[in-house]
Amino acid sequence: MQHAPMSIDQVLMVIALSCYVVGALILILYFFSREEWQKNLGAPLVVAGCVAQFAQLIARFELTGIWPLLNLYGSLSLFSAMSVAIFSAFAFRYRLWFAGGFVVALAAIFLAYGNTWNEGTLPPVPSLQSYWAKIHVPIVVTSYAAFLVASVLGALYLIKYYGERLTAGRAQTLRAATPEGTSVAFTVREDASVRVKSDTPAIDAAVQAGSPTAAWLSSLPSLAQLDVMIYRVVAVGLPLLTIGIITGAWWAKEAWGAYWQWDPKETAALTLWIFYAMYMHLHTRNAWRGPRSAWLAVIGLPLMTFVYLGVNVVIGNHSLHSYKT
Repeated sequence: MQHAPMSIDQVLMVIALSCYVVGALILILYFFSREEWQKNLGAPLVVAGCVAQFAQLIARFELTGIWPLLNLYGSLSLFSAMSVAIFSAFAFRYRLWFAGGFVVALAAIFLAYGNTWNEGTLPPVPSLQSYWAKIHVPIVVTSYAAFLVASVLGALYLIKYYGERLTAGRAQTLRAATPEGTSVAFTVREDASVRVKSDTPAIDAAVQAGSPTAAWLSSLPSLAQLDVMIYRVVAVGLPLLTIGIITGAWWAKEAWGAYWQWDPKETAALTLWIFYAMYMHLHTRNAWRGPRSAWLAVIGLPLMTFVYLGVNVVIGNHSLHSYKT
């Protein structure tokens, strides 16, 4: 029995997923080994996969004439593409490709899950046949993608932060066992031709002592840099989520006759907005910058996933936004 040949959008989807899987594996190796050839191979694969995904969405629209973001398959495809695109923009700007393996691996997982929802070309329900679908969905999905990137950067912050604490604890134990009169070097980090005090002095001291683990931790951006990066990514996602909620209310008025009905999806999206607004506010306080803010960014990933998928898939029939049709 002969199988029908794959359409161009299916081919592009296979290319994108393949590039993500291979690129993620290579960049994860790069995260640990920092071999330059791994970055030079993994980064182009990731970019190629992202381009293939956007091309797939365009091809699907051209082939079917139906806006491709009206189901979970298309929505997750855009979410994965935007996650990679946002990360790539920051990676090129701040040399973050060593973290790309984890972002791309998550994008590949979400994309693979989205493919399980591919039911072919089905006409959208009447409430989805609106120009708001071309405005609201891409904005909200892009905000979710930014939160995913922020969570990965938050995890990196915590790795270095707790690595510093662990190294400092070991150094303190070592000093306690060191004869009196032994000096401990004060370390500084050279940054943009200005000598500044390091925010991980224990790691720097361990690097001087020849610790390979400390050398690896030292290769990560400084804690201050990571904290700023997380903040900037969230500063991309929160305004988009704000606009998404507003446009969603206008769409709801047009489709269901009311701006807000306390639908589970609406309530969950509002909860997510409050969470990240709280992050932005608390980040203005010195006591909350650093590890506390990083933990909030990490916690944001499961919260965002529940708002994005849990409400639609798990709660299902109790929501007007259900994908269970």
